[in-house]
Amino acid sequence: MSEIAHNIVAVMLAGGQGSRLFELTEDMCKPAVPFAGGGRIVDWTMANLAHCAPARLLVATQYRPAALIDHLNTIWRDAFAPGTMHIRDGGVVTGQPEGYVGTADAVTRNLSEIMAPKPDHVLVVAADHVYRMDYSAMIAAHRASGLPVTVAVDRVPLEQARAFGVISVDGRGRVREFDEKPQDPKPMARDPSRALVSMGIYVFDAAWLRTALVADHEVPLSSHDFGHDILPDAVLHGAVQAYDVAEHEANFFWRDVGTLDALRETCIAIATGSVRCACPAYPDMAARGRFTRVLPGGTVVLPGADVARGALLQNTIVAPGAYVPRDLVAGFNRYHDEQHFRVTPSGTVLITPGMLARHAEYESRINLLRA
Repeated sequence: MSEIAHNIVAVMLAGGQGSRLFELTEDMCKPAVPFAGGGRIVDWTMANLAHCAPARLLVATQYRPAALIDHLNTIWRDAFAPGTMHIRDGGVVTGQPEGYVGTADAVTRNLSEIMAPKPDHVLVVAADHVYRMDYSAMIAAHRASGLPVTVAVDRVPLEQARAFGVISVDGRGRVREFDEKPQDPKPMARDPSRALVSMGIYVFDAAWLRTALVADHEVPLSSHDFGHDILPDAVLHGAVQAYDVAEHEANFFWRDVGTLDALRETCIAIATGSVRCACPAYPDMAARGRFTRVLPGGTVVLPGADVARGALLQNTIVAPGAYVPRDLVAGFNRYHDEQHFRVTPSGTVLITPGMLARHAEYESRINLLRA
């Protein structure tokens, strides 16, 4: 265990549905979706956490958690000291079918377990982003800042910033403004083509966090969410320092793969090595799953899927369990694709086993009519 992380408790928020991934999350939560590197999206965050080695790791699950929990127990539990990792499902913890009502609520409901080791600081991370990062360096910067809250930030093209919490900082890196998913994002002062955005990674002084969460829990109109409630209030009181990861780590790469377009493009970037972002180092490399394949034409074949020789695909994601027959064509005729598959506005095509079954039935009917 690193000296910096010795008195740190980490909380990984892993309950997201990932609704913009559509059918890929029908049976599993977003962090459990297969991804490049032979594993799942969650593996990137888990590898970062294993390197940091916190005193305790609490995983807050919620939406369709079975695949994720099985993966964490099978692949990652032995990467941490015995008794370190605790999985806390929202439905079980709250006793209500809706589970946690927000990201901050997931932490509030588990405060007693989080605070049991008497940590100095609490690290809160999302389970559904693709990146490699040294959390220990961020924790050290947090301690040096003297402020009770530190948020990790990255730079994104201005046109993409609407999907994130946009941040403005002063010359010392202190956060002066925070706007959650604005329609008109504020550009960086030094680069008007980009915006500084929250990565959903926070370091809190433990005492400050406890006080803030207890107070938020008593507010009837609060959504009990870090981005909507906790962080804006902390910024209002001048309590937040920004940690610009790219200034500390060379060739830093971070992506939110919450859309089909982002998932496909990031899979290709990782699998082809076009970005410098090493795949997670698994505790047992033999235990990792089958690799995602990238085909010519920008097509991604997720583990458990296959494409017959002769099939013609472009800008397509083939979902686990799907077998694409040799005479199928997708990604070239939007009108045709939309009749059978899911197609994003940017042109990414998603093919699932259910879609292929319906397509086969349609083709059979057409052939009968032609006979």
